[in-house]
Amino acid sequence: MTGEDRARGGTAADETTDFGYERVALGQKQGRVDAVFHSVARRYDLMNDLMSAGLHRAWKAQLVSMLRPSKGRPHRHLDVAGGTGDVAFRVLDAGGPRTAVTVLDINESMLRVGAERVPERFAGRIDFVTGNAESLPLPDATFDAYTIAFGIRNVPRIDLALAEARRVLKPGGRFLCLEFSQVDLPVLDRIYDAYSFHVIPRIGARVAGDAESYRYLVESIRKFPTRGAFAGLIEQAGFRHVTDRPLSGGIVAIHSGWKVS
Repeated sequence: MTGEDRARGGTAADETTDFGYERVALGQKQGRVDAVFHSVARRYDLMNDLMSAGLHRAWKAQLVSMLRPSKGRPHRHLDVAGGTGDVAFRVLDAGGPRTAVTVLDINESMLRVGAERVPERFAGRIDFVTGNAESLPLPDATFDAYTIAFGIRNVPRIDLALAEARRVLKPGGRFLCLEFSQVDLPVLDRIYDAYSFHVIPRIGARVAGDAESYRYLVESIRKFPTRGAFAGLIEQAGFRHVTDRPLSGGIVAIHSGWKVS
């Protein structure tokens, strides 16, 4: 059973999962997600600015402020599904010279963009690894913190990704996930829906030359588990002190959990 199925109380006996509003064979989803991000990689960060009116920058700043990497001690950080380096660069800026970040992404086009963008001041403190969040090519108990921003809803088996996150964290390590969520405000939710379904695909068509990929990304947000259901999945993976913090009226939320032992 996938994390998404469990969150909605269904079964996965037929081995299908959501790809936006479409049901697809479980084994097909990763390839289709890869195609989306190969298509938009070069325009991904620009599209984030346009779609969120720059708000994604404040959301990521909040994520890193919750992380608080030590400036005086070594800090090994893993950023998953962070190919373009946007979160990783923020972690390196916030941490001291002994902070090092591994960026892992299954999509080589996204990783290529990130590697090309590395500022000289971060040389030797960041590396880029091709890998699957469901089966990380990394040793146990290696990292002080794990972040994933706007990536976990694209993972076919969310429960496996959460289990892998816990495995590679050191005891006392922290899991932080920034993801789109459910809008809490009655008026804002209608405005947000209209904007998401009618405006974002048009921006995608004009700027990235790809309306369909952005239509999928909007639909994937609506199919993602509720904050409470996702918190339950994080707890089932073995994390403790699990919390969620909605931002911007619930457009996004930051989910936190700790590997206690």
